[in-house]
Amino acid sequence: MKALFCQQFGPIADLVVTDVPVPTLAPGKVLIDVKAASLNFPDALMVQGLYQVKPPTPFVPGAEFAGVVAAVGDGVSHVKAGDRVMAFTGWGGFAEQAVADAMRVSPMPPSMSFEQGASFVLTYATSHHALKDVAKLQAGETLLILGASGGVGTSAIQLAKITGATVIAAASSDEKLALCKSLGADHLVNYSRDDWREQVNAIVGKKGVDVVYDAVGGPYAEPAVRALGWRGRYLVVGFAAGDIPKIPLNLALLKERQILGVYWGDSVAANPKGHLANMRELGEWFAAGKIAPSITESVGLDGAKDALTRMASRQAMGKIVVTP
Repeated sequence: MKALFCQQFGPIADLVVTDVPVPTLAPGKVLIDVKAASLNFPDALMVQGLYQVKPPTPFVPGAEFAGVVAAVGDGVSHVKAGDRVMAFTGWGGFAEQAVADAMRVSPMPPSMSFEQGASFVLTYATSHHALKDVAKLQAGETLLILGASGGVGTSAIQLAKITGATVIAAASSDEKLALCKSLGADHLVNYSRDDWREQVNAIVGKKGVDVVYDAVGGPYAEPAVRALGWRGRYLVVGFAAGDIPKIPLNLALLKERQILGVYWGDSVAANPKGHLANMRELGEWFAAGKIAPSITESVGLDGAKDALTRMASRQAMGKIVVTP
């Protein structure tokens, strides 16, 4: 079968599309004919050896995908051959077929396309866990989202609006901010401008921001923490800017601000019942038309390497899908 292949950790440019063996089906596993897989920022980090999780090399990247069940291993009962499913595996998705642990495979809602299924789990589950479980965002609060036009950022906009929060979307271009506006953002801030912190202050005044959702890090983190009001919560989601910021801890002391980590992957193992409840809620919102992945581009396997490069350099918006 064809797959995007990482021989060893290194530059994204070293990835190749080649023939690889069909994954072996084992007990408790599900073999899936991949119809669509989505790009996520950890994919770009993982192939370079920069992510906190390092798969054994060589490997096929691609954290999440959707498709049709080709076969199931012993002990698998909740899905069967022919079912439309979505899966989150960490890697393996940028291929014509992939194997997933049964516990990481879910039936897709009837109204969900393969492209939507491939773009749903990681971004929405991360944002829902961040805003609901970690920040405990409330109606009437103000949420500042850094990297608001990306995959997790666009999902955070939609989920925050369901909660009843006021959303300040921060991104690096007018085109990206237009996407945020179309998804329901109340205020727009261009942080490519030196005065972006003043833009935020003009919106919130002396009260400050209640919650910051930061998937970018780098030089934007400290100004965002300073924008928090009394007992504001700063969510550490990711570091798309590349640099992991160092926050002066006196900023936490002042105004009793909280710096909170968000690691959805480990939260699933720590609280599986909570994860299932969140996924049921997300499925209900999708079926009701309240949320939907913002898919901006579709490429084949031959275009996946270039798309990963653009995402790593923050030139992409929303979700990009790969259709093997």
